[in-house]
Amino acid sequence: MNSAALNQELFEAAVAALPSSNLAPVRARAAALFSNEGFPSTKDEDWKYTNLSAAMTASNDWLNESRTKSKSGAEYSNDDEALATMSAQIDATWLIIRNGVVDSESLQSLELQSGLRISTLSDSLELPDIAVDTAMSAFNAALLEDGLHIRIGRDVKVERPLGLLLVDDPSLRASQNRIVIEAQENAHLRLIEVAKSATGGNQFTNSVMQIDLAAGARVDHVRLQNRSREHISTNRLIAGLQADSVFSHNAFDFGGALTRNDVVTRITGTNASVNLHGLYLASGTQHIDNHTRVEHRVGPAVSEEEYRGILNGRARGVFNGQAIVFEGADGTDANQANHNLLLSDKAEIDTKPELEIYADDVKCSHGATVGQLDETSLFYLRTRGLDYAEATQLLTRAFAAEILASLAVEEAHDYLQVTLDECLSQLLGGETS
Repeated sequence: MNSAALNQELFEAAVAALPSSNLAPVRARAAALFSNEGFPSTKDEDWKYTNLSAAMTASNDWLNESRTKSKSGAEYSNDDEALATMSAQIDATWLIIRNGVVDSESLQSLELQSGLRISTLSDSLELPDIAVDTAMSAFNAALLEDGLHIRIGRDVKVERPLGLLLVDDPSLRASQNRIVIEAQENAHLRLIEVAKSATGGNQFTNSVMQIDLAAGARVDHVRLQNRSREHISTNRLIAGLQADSVFSHNAFDFGGALTRNDVVTRITGTNASVNLHGLYLASGTQHIDNHTRVEHRVGPAVSEEEYRGILNGRARGVFNGQAIVFEGADGTDANQANHNLLLSDKAEIDTKPELEIYADDVKCSHGATVGQLDETSLFYLRTRGLDYAEATQLLTRAFAAEILASLAVEEAHDYLQVTLDECLSQLLGGETS
C-alpha cells in the first residue's frame, strides 16, 4: 500500500468533479480500489526496478490544477501539423487523442466502412467492460474523463489501417488514456498507434488498452512511443483471445524518460495465436521496462515472443516475460526470447524470461542474451572500408531489423524505418551522460 504518496483528498475531489456519465459507477469502483492499494512501489516484486515517485509528483500537481484544462487541450497548435505528417507518411484513417481526450473534430470527420463503429465511451450504445485489474488501471478508470470505443462487426475486414495519434503536452502534468476494442467473430482490424509529445516538458501519461477478440477474429497492432525525454508513461495492454483468433503486437519504444509497458494476453480458446515483438532503444538516463504475460488457459494454442534492446550511456532496460501454461492446456507451443546490446559499460539490463508449466503435452522455450557488438564483425566491416562509426551503425541496424521484419502492419514500415535510423544515429552519437 502506497497511497500516502498521493494526496488522497485531491484524488477524491477530482473523481467527484468529473462530469456525470455512464462511466460514474466504474469510476466509483475504481477509486475505491485505488484508494486501498495506491501507486505500486519498488517493494512490489513486479516494480522493484521501476520507481514511480516522479509520476506521483506529477499526478499530485495535476490533481491540484483546474480540470477545465483537460477539456480543451488546445494550448498547443502542433497537433494538426503532426496529424498531417502522419497522414502523409502512413496510409491510414487517423484519429487524434490529445492529453487523453478524443478530438471531437477528427472523430466526426472519420469516413468509416460499414461494420466499423468508433465512438467515445460515454457515447457508446452499450458501455463495454472497463478493466480495473491493477492499481494503475484503477487510477486510470477513476480519473477517466472519457475514452475511445472501437467495435468491428462480425465478418468485417477493415481494409484500411486505423491510426491513433496520441499527442501529449505539458499544459497538463498528467493524463489518462483508455481505449477499448471489440472484434466480433471473424473480424479483422489493423491498428497503428503513435504516441508523441507536442513539445518538451515534464508530464505523466497513464494508458490502458483493452482488446477483446471473439472466435476467428484478428487484430494486428503496431505501437510507436517516441515522446520527449522528460515524459513518464505507464501503459497496460490487455488482450483476450477466443478460439482461432490471432493477436499480433509490435512495440517500439524510442523516447521518454521512464516508460513502463505491461502486456497481458489471455488465451481462452483453442487454436488461438499470440505474436509479441518489441524493440527498445535507450541512451542517457532513459529507463524502459517491459513486462509481458501470456496465459495459455486452453490448448492447443501458440505464442511467439521476442523483444530486443539497444542501450547506451547510463540507460537501464528491464524485461520480464512470463508464459504460463495452465493445467489442461495440452498442445501449447510457447516460445519467448529477449536479446540485448549494451554499447556502454554503464548501461544496464535486468532480464528475466519465465515459464510456468502445469500441463504435460507442451512445447515451450525461453532464453535471454546480453552482450556487446561482435568485435570480429566490426573488424571485418572495417577491412571493407567502413570506419568504426559506420560499422557500428550497420551492425546495430541489423540487430534491430529482426524486429522490424516481423511488422504486423506493413503500412507503418517506411515511417518506422526512418524513425529507427534517426534514433539509432542519436543513440550512437555520444548521448552517454
